[in-house]
Formats: sequence, structure tokens, C-alpha cells
Amino acid sequence: MSPELIFTTLLIYTSFLFIISYFTSRKANNESFFTGNHVSPWYVVAYGMIGASLSGVTFISVPGAVGNQNFSYLMLVFGYLLGYLIIINVLLPLYYRLKLTSIYTYLRDRFGYYSYKSGASYFLLSRVIGASFRMFLVINVLQTFVFDKWNVPYGITVLLFIGLILLYTFKGGIKTIVWTDTFQTTFMLAAVILSMIFISQQMNIGFTSLFTTITHSSYSDFIDTDWQSPRYFVKQFISGALISIVMTGMDQDMMQKNLSCRNIKEAKKNMFWLSFTLVPINIMFLFLGATLYIFAAHNGITIPSKPDDLFPTIALQHLGAIAGITFILGIIAATFASSDSALAALTTSFSLDILNIEKKDKYTVKQQIRIRKIVHLSVSFLLFLVIMVFKLINRDSVINELFTAAGYTYGPLLGLFAFGVMTKYNIKDNYVIPVVIAAPIISYLLSIYSQQLFNGYKFGFELLLINGLLTFLGLFLITKKDSIKYSEA
Repeated sequence: MSPELIFTTLLIYTSFLFIISYFTSRKANNESFFTGNHVSPWYVVAYGMIGASLSGVTFISVPGAVGNQNFSYLMLVFGYLLGYLIIINVLLPLYYRLKLTSIYTYLRDRFGYYSYKSGASYFLLSRVIGASFRMFLVINVLQTFVFDKWNVPYGITVLLFIGLILLYTFKGGIKTIVWTDTFQTTFMLAAVILSMIFISQQMNIGFTSLFTTITHSSYSDFIDTDWQSPRYFVKQFISGALISIVMTGMDQDMMQKNLSCRNIKEAKKNMFWLSFTLVPINIMFLFLGATLYIFAAHNGITIPSKPDDLFPTIALQHLGAIAGITFILGIIAATFASSDSALAALTTSFSLDILNIEKKDKYTVKQQIRIRKIVHLSVSFLLFLVIMVFKLINRDSVINELFTAAGYTYGPLLGLFAFGVMTKYNIKDNYVIPVVIAAPIISYLLSIYSQQLFNGYKFGFELLLINGLLTFLGLFLITKKDSIKYSEA
């Protein structure tokens, strides 16, 4: 594919997002930006959340990782179901009962000021890392196949990508994103299906034969029985449950969409539908990965040194222009779907949790809107800076980097929410900050020295559980003597 064709595809696709933004952001205010005025249809939210949940990381890294991990990622996906069940029956009812806009205000009401600020700060850190990784992955593809050929500096490419997202989310926020995500999820799923069709046609085999080939290959192995392996199937399942709880149920980005539904009943429908849809969709991504490796072997294509480069290399260099356009649309859709909501959620959390702009005695409505817009711009610039840093330190498959980062940054959130929901203890709120700082540090040291300390054992995604347990234990150690007094409003 020529760089001109790829760039034109990007511009045409983005123009549709601006059209959706125009119609959904008219008469928008801060309530529209933060909650969508609580009128989002649940089925639209659920469908759009597929794209936001998967992102460009799943689109590229999950298929690429099949080469050395087979289908072991599938046990993580099965664990998601348990996590979503807990979200549906525990966290969503809690958030709706307390009528939350930012879910971290729960920590303020439950424990106090420092717990509230700690939870919000860890979300901001976690989401900045996650959103930057997702955008970084796609920007690398655009840079390699388009802008490098035009000698455009990497920083300009990053500014263009973030600028497009900023523009169509700037006014409507979550009210716009609910609908743009629906549009983008459609393109992402269509790209995966069409890519497999294009590959099977080039190999002159039908879908049934391709399916049989994959299921009889070593790629389809998904149960790792080596207990010392980071991908041991029990660890994968438990980690999947915890990852879904923290990266969906305790994440302002994902919950902001759920809280834009009309009521708790519709929000539960959304999560239930989403949880069972993600399993076959992730299986589809794994089958795509196996298909890519089989196609590469069939055509003597050299496997790139970075697994994340496999899908773009085959799609853009070996399948023709139509397949290349399909891939570009899919990866842009997947990344925009997760990045736009992340930008809105970061703006919401910083505006409400850090700056407290909703205090009517502190700011007028006009001042609140102005501050929110300044925050939106500032968060966009922060993402730009973080992506530039990632460019300098990038290594390993992005999917592993993302979840490793989540293990450190989401662990304290898991511990705080779990302690609040599972116990009635009150804590010495001013001691929370040392606890939530110490837990990730200890977790990191345990992961570094795990093989020496635990007879060759290597931590995988279960590092999140260790981090959360350390936070939980730390909170227990700072409970007040007269602590059993808490009752929910």
C-alpha cells in the first residue's frame, strides 16, 4: 500500500467521527461530557464497549503473541467472566446506589480524603500508562508505513493522532464517545473477519479447512500445566478475573460508560452482554494469530523480531490494497475506541477528583466548563509526552508491558476497593499513602527476585493479586480501634 492511500483512509475515517461528534455534542455541557446526561441506551453502550475493552493492543499484540504463547491467553479471557460477574453483582449496584459520577468518590465517603485522592491518582497513573501504550502501538504502524516514507518526525505523527481524538471528543465527551465507539467497534470486528477471509483465499483453502488446521496445530494449546510458568493456567484464570475487576469495575474509563445508562438494570444488561461477547471475540483474535503464522510459513515470510509487527507486515505488504485498507481501518478503530474514552475519563477524574470543579460554591458553571476544557487539553499533552518516552524504552510485546504496568498501578486500587466492600473497618486515613506506595514497591521486588526466593517460580499477571493483597494487609494494619462503625448511605 502506498503511504498516500493509508493516510487518505485515515482522513476519511476520521471525518465520519467528526460527523457523529457534531450531532451528538450539540447543546452539550459538563453533565453531557461526564455522564452523557444518563440517557445512553444500554445496548449501544455494550456494543461500543467491545471496542473500548479490546483496543489496538488486542488487535495487534494478541495475534502476534500466538507464536510463542499459543492460545494460553484464552485462560485469561475465561477468567474475565468471573470478574464481570463480580462487577455486575457487587460494584455496579454500589455505584448506582451512591449515585456516583466519579467512582473514586466512594473511597472518600468510605475512608476519607487521602484514600480518595490516592485511588484517583492511581487511576490517573494507570490510565495514562494504558492509553499511551495503546496509542503508541498504532502510531508506530502509521509511522513505519506512512510518515517515515515522507520523512515526517515521530513527534509530529503523535501530535496528529492525539489531535484528531482531542477534536472529536472536546465538546461532547462521553455523550459523543458512546456513539463513536459503536461505529468503531463495527470496523474493528469487520477488519478481523475480513483479514481471515483474505488470507484463506490467498492460501486457496476454505474456512472449515483453516479451522481444522488451526485446531490440530500446537497453536491451539491453551492449558499450560507448568506451575512455574507465568502462563500456568490457574494463574491465568485468576489473573483474568482480577484484571477485569480492576481494569473495568474499578476503572473510571469503563465505568463512566456504564454510569451513563438510564438505570442499574440497563447497566447490568450491558455488562452481562459484554462479558459473554468478549469470549468468542477474543477466540477470533487468537485464530487470526494462528492464521497469520500459518500464512507466513506457507509463503516463506520471515517472522518479524517483534511479534507486534506480524499482523501489519502481512496485511500491508502481502495481501493487497483492499486488505491493507481493511487493516488500517481496523487498527485505527480499535485504538480510537479505547483512546477517546480514556481521554474523557482522565479529564473527568482529574476535574472532579483532583480539582473538585463540581463544588458550586467554588466555581460557576461557566468556570467549570472552562476548567474542564483546559484539563482536556493538558491531558492530551501529557499523553503526547508519555508516548515519546515509550518510543525511547520500548521492548517486548506491548500486551505484556501493559498488563505488567497494570499489576503495579491497579494493585492499590484493588486493595482499597476490596477492603472497603469486604470489611466494615474504618482506617487511619492519613496513613493510607505509605501503604499504597509500599505495596507496589514490595510487589516489584518480589517479581525481580521470585526465582531465587521461590525455587524458580516466575510471577505472571498474578502480580496484581499480590499487590492487592499487600495493600489490603496494609489497610488492616492501620484500622482504628473503634473501627466497626461504617454503614453505606
